[in-house]
Amino acid sequence: MSGIEDNVLVERAKKGDRDAFDQLIRKHEKRAYQYAFRLTSNPEEAADIVSDAFIRVFTAVKNFKGNSAFTTWLYRILTNCFLDMKKREKNRQATSLESVMQTDEGEFERQIEDDGPTPHEELERRERERSVQDAVTRLPEYQQAMIVMYHGEMLSYEEIAEALDLPIGTVKSRLNRARLSLREELVPDEELFKLG
Repeated sequence: MSGIEDNVLVERAKKGDRDAFDQLIRKHEKRAYQYAFRLTSNPEEAADIVSDAFIRVFTAVKNFKGNSAFTTWLYRILTNCFLDMKKREKNRQATSLESVMQTDEGEFERQIEDDGPTPHEELERRERERSVQDAVTRLPEYQQAMIVMYHGEMLSYEEIAEALDLPIGTVKSRLNRARLSLREELVPDEELFKLG
């Protein structure tokens, strides 16, 4: 699968092959950005995290031993960049996805094309998503990373354990605590999640 190809590219990059490093970036930049965006809900912050992460990968690739998959190592670096950014910018606010966008033609509001759900159903869905995203951002940063890695990126316990350099038992207990914390954060909005 892609793991073998990553190993070949990493080995070439370790020897100073800039083209191999560029191929690694192109191969993983979209998924790295998606992960960073899920953590931050902010396109600029996500792009900053990814840029910082790839700079760190570039400077540290010579020391990559290959004990884990390249993607696992990349997730660890991305998570560390996210945690570092949060330490530096504790009070910075994220921009809403529903805000006005600035383009060359002027300003416009983001709109959702109606392809099925009623406006009421769409509003409820958006409120639930916003409620969950807001609740996730109120969690401690490590809990945010755990929730996004497991539920957003669909990583296994083993992959999270490797990425965060933690025992699997610790990952399971911390993820469970993160879920409980998330549930507590969602209590004020529990009406949004009732079925029927």
